[in-house]
Amino acid sequence: MSHSGTLYVVATPIGNLQDITLRALDILKTVDVVAAEDTRHTAGLLSHFAIQKKLVAVHEHNEHKSALQLLERLQSGESIALVTDAGTPGISDPGAVVVDILRDAGITVVPIPGASAVIAALSASGITANGFTFYGFLPASGAQRRRVLEELKPQTNTLVFYEAPHRILDSIADMATVLGAQRRVTIARELTKTFETFHRCALGKALAWLESDTNQQRGEFVILVEAEAAKEVADISEETERVLKLLLVDLPLKQAVKLATEITGAKKNALYEYALQLQTKNKA
Repeated sequence: MSHSGTLYVVATPIGNLQDITLRALDILKTVDVVAAEDTRHTAGLLSHFAIQKKLVAVHEHNEHKSALQLLERLQSGESIALVTDAGTPGISDPGAVVVDILRDAGITVVPIPGASAVIAALSASGITANGFTFYGFLPASGAQRRRVLEELKPQTNTLVFYEAPHRILDSIADMATVLGAQRRVTIARELTKTFETFHRCALGKALAWLESDTNQQRGEFVILVEAEAAKEVADISEETERVLKLLLVDLPLKQAVKLATEITGAKKNALYEYALQLQTKNKA
């Protein structure tokens, strides 16, 4: 009885071809088949590195059918590399559906990590807050997009989106309206490519910046919207503040807030917000 082959989820460059890893090249050279979102695009990548492989298409309109075809190959013992047009498969592309189906079928799935637009943008953004929520592409419909943004608005960490050039102006306008014009946004464009751009400003000023230079509306975007700045807490008494600060010296934030709430009777949410402010000031 033959053993099933392995599916390798292979990250490829998001722009600069030199960002491919040595391990990714080894895998692409040794697998039997490369499953690609766009076979023509991937053929160019393989040609650049002098790799000749059979290519099969896996795009958003055939992912279920393709997964079953790949499953047959894998069950016959073939090994397959799954790639997307750029970056890490399964992140806002059809690869996630394929991986899900093949995992359920008992296939071994091995990640070959590498370039990721999300991580590249975050690493060079200068955002210091802990945690982020990656949403991917917002809905194309304005009404649906604004509804999603309303749902995301209460989040207290950085919101990360992908966006296409033909929707960037509308998306930024909706973000400023729904999330708040004062929030700070980082617009990362054409990462690792010739015209790579990072621009940081208030959301309320981002649309004017984009409209002032149509070149800045081209290419693929990663949009990073920082959490709303903590509001000043006015109802923290001097005694409550003293208790909270003493507890924060020796206790984790959540535990300190819990005890301070029990001791002083202050509102837990207000104390938690104030404790976050204190930690931010101490790190500055």
